[in-house]
Amino acid sequence: MSKLIRGIRGFRDIPPDEAFRHRYAQDLTREHFLRFGYREIGLPLVEATELFTRGIGEATDIVEKEMYTFPDRNGVSLTLRPEGTASAVRAYLEGGWRVQGGITKIFYAGPMFRYERPQKGRYRQFYQIGLEALGGSGPLVDVEVIGLLHHLFVLLRIEDVEIFINSLGCQVCRPAFRVDLVDYIKEASAGLCSNCVQRIETNPMRVLDCKVPSCKEVLEGSPIILEYLCSECDAHFSRVTRGLTDLCVPYRVDPRIVRGLDYYNRTAFEAVCGRLGAQNAVAAGGRYDGLAKEIGGDAYGIGFAIGLERLALVMDWDTIAMPGVDYYIAAATDTARIPAMELADILRQKGYCVETDLEDRSLKAQLRSANRTGASRVLIIGDDELKEGTLQVKDFSTGHQEKVVRESFLEKVSGLNQQVKGEG
Repeated sequence: MSKLIRGIRGFRDIPPDEAFRHRYAQDLTREHFLRFGYREIGLPLVEATELFTRGIGEATDIVEKEMYTFPDRNGVSLTLRPEGTASAVRAYLEGGWRVQGGITKIFYAGPMFRYERPQKGRYRQFYQIGLEALGGSGPLVDVEVIGLLHHLFVLLRIEDVEIFINSLGCQVCRPAFRVDLVDYIKEASAGLCSNCVQRIETNPMRVLDCKVPSCKEVLEGSPIILEYLCSECDAHFSRVTRGLTDLCVPYRVDPRIVRGLDYYNRTAFEAVCGRLGAQNAVAAGGRYDGLAKEIGGDAYGIGFAIGLERLALVMDWDTIAMPGVDYYIAAATDTARIPAMELADILRQKGYCVETDLEDRSLKAQLRSANRTGASRVLIIGDDELKEGTLQVKDFSTGHQEKVVRESFLEKVSGLNQQVKGEG
């Protein structure tokens, strides 16, 4: 026997129960986004490497250490997308999706790829659902986007996620902050981890985002960017916080929040859950007014991405069950096997989940199998039932079994299913 070929580290299989949770969370999120006027787009998994080196920034951890980059057969450098915003903005610019005189609202979902140490809730292939509002620079866009995220957590019944916000300033006010920050962390470099020491010259603001406890302690006295904001950035941030307060959207200002990508400016935010440990961000995002210029276009933008794995980890699944099997159809005789499959197809067309035996097993074995599937009821068909046009209906929850007329049964279950759909 050949040696088993195993999956690649960080590229995991998702079992059925977890896949159901991902789909459930994703479907509710999609519906929520649609209510706010966002429309779904599809994005390619592979992009030109230049999109990310120019858009994200060459000095970021993603570009320096984490991208899956390879040449195609013509020698063109391609990259598996490590995040969705750059791709979404590229698609918006290239496809001419701009809404005349308005804001273009789009969202997307799918796998992203980063070569980093696999951990709970984050793998080398991980899944995100992201949202972007393109074309608007005013603070009210920021207010709606952050409010939308808060209301999503309410919809998903996640009570212990907090939203933290900050302003990263702009090209006018951030340089002075950067100078003072670099001076501070150079003096404190002896207490920093090796990664933060390397970032001092290349991407010093990323030092503020380090999760190493010793680094966090060293940075407690570092400069605060909110004290460096120019008048325009200060007014923008004040309008954002005032708008969130007026709309009763809970938030906390955290001047240590930064984003790991070069394209962010002004409003930045994170949604965190303490139950996740050190890597506790469920969603993160912010404003990126300069991104479009880096990739050859012009557009304001703000958005966020939700880690689907982490979202599923913080949801309460006690009251949310996987869809079960409604009916298991058991054939008591060989002549009843095809009729059992025909009945299964009829019930499936009426919207029910139905299983039946495909292995010529005995009736006793079929009933054991029905019990394992968690089926609510078993329909038993034998030679007598075929002659009479009847079915034996066994209710597993009560143990009650009765003979019913086949056509009457089908009429009844058809009406029940239509009633359930109407109520939904």
